[in-house]
Amino acid sequence: MEGKLLEMFEVGPCEDDYQLGFLIGQRFCNQIRSRLAGDLILQKQLLPFARTPHAQPLLKALSETNQKKFPRYWAELLGTADGSGVPVLDIILVNFRKEILPFISKTTMNSNADTTDDCSDVLIVSDSMAVAAHNEDANVSLVGHTYLIKGKLSNGLSFIAYTYAGELPSCAFGLNSQGLAFTLNSVPPVEDEIVPAGIGRNFVSRDLLEATSTADALARIRSSEVSVGHSYNLIDIQKRMILNVETASRSRVSVHEVGATPFFHANMYLHLQVQQVHDENSISRQKRAAFLPQGSKTDVLSLLGDTEDTKYPIYMTGKN
Repeated sequence: MEGKLLEMFEVGPCEDDYQLGFLIGQRFCNQIRSRLAGDLILQKQLLPFARTPHAQPLLKALSETNQKKFPRYWAELLGTADGSGVPVLDIILVNFRKEILPFISKTTMNSNADTTDDCSDVLIVSDSMAVAAHNEDANVSLVGHTYLIKGKLSNGLSFIAYTYAGELPSCAFGLNSQGLAFTLNSVPPVEDEIVPAGIGRNFVSRDLLEATSTADALARIRSSEVSVGHSYNLIDIQKRMILNVETASRSRVSVHEVGATPFFHANMYLHLQVQQVHDENSISRQKRAAFLPQGSKTDVLSLLGDTEDTKYPIYMTGKN
């Protein structure tokens, strides 16, 4: 972040969810406007697609499905747009980026098209230590366009979420006052595995910030008819338990409880049987992680900082 501390904004309790989003949008209006203006995926892919007749049924169905399932978070999204003074369409598009891009014609895609995110996690729960370590390696347009939200809700629950400018908290990682935390890894199902107009991943992770237990978090994940799927690393601090939960469309879920054997997750499915895109980046990171020691917290941090593979380093420092 160019030597600057990541800003945390404390917000709430608010009279309603729209106000929560409005205050966030108002506080970070400059970051949101700057992010949207410089986001090539938005400007070169999503917005041109959204102006075509072909896009209208998909955008309408996505909006209606997610508003119906999560009316509170939809109001928060609208409040973020109004508070930051940017078009609602732009906010909708960046929040549904992963749900829309698979349906943009390959003939219209160019070099600015989205690529697989490059987040990496190392998870361990042994007698001597419990570790959940995460690299947040995302699109270069997000540099300088992220912040922390400390949200306080009227029911007494509070959360802290690392947030991409203009998006719902959090598509990256967060924790709440119930002792629950999560990190996320995107996964690349093939086109046939994707269901149009399902629940968006940003809405599921926003919902996880309000989970009251591991069982509740799993129920929230299972009840969402997702479009694309995701990998969730659920961390229960009180129970000293970490679960990796892989999801896909059509209500497919696989749960792996992490133990003493170090568990490394990049951006491919590991235990849910889903047809997925061959991602050389993730495969290379997975192989490199298996080669490196992971017996201590120092080893784990060194692994996440590894740049030995110059083409596909575990620690990304530039364009994907």
